[in-house]
Amino acid sequence: MRTEGRHLLVEYHGCPSARLNDVGAVESILNDAAVAAGATVVQSAFHPFRPQGVSGVVILAESHLSVHTWPEAGYAAVDLYTCGAVDAEAAHVWMARALGARRSDLVWVDRGHLGAARSIAVRGDGGADP
Repeated sequence: MRTEGRHLLVEYHGCPSARLNDVGAVESILNDAAVAAGATVVQSAFHPFRPQGVSGVVILAESHLSVHTWPEAGYAAVDLYTCGAVDAEAAHVWMARALGARRSDLVWVDRGHLGAARSIAVRGDGGADP
């Protein structure tokens, strides 16, 4: 059984607070990002917080995509874990534009390399602009 996967951790900065506080918009952005990446959406669940913020997850046939937003700080934390032929970079580009991010910081984690010296390898992206 193949256990390899890629885990993309992204922090989006400088996003419009109204967008980050709109549960419907955030859900649409993540679902559209999954489709842009070539992933298969199984189900999604999103929750608005009061007075502000959104958390949600898109369950993919290839794993998951999740988000937590802090509208008051213009900040969103995103987690995309995939296996198979999913283009995580395409999802990132979609989300950065749709969230209106001025800056993004990325960390790529290669996971599940069983039998290797380490099963997780981490690579930073150094804060790429969207």
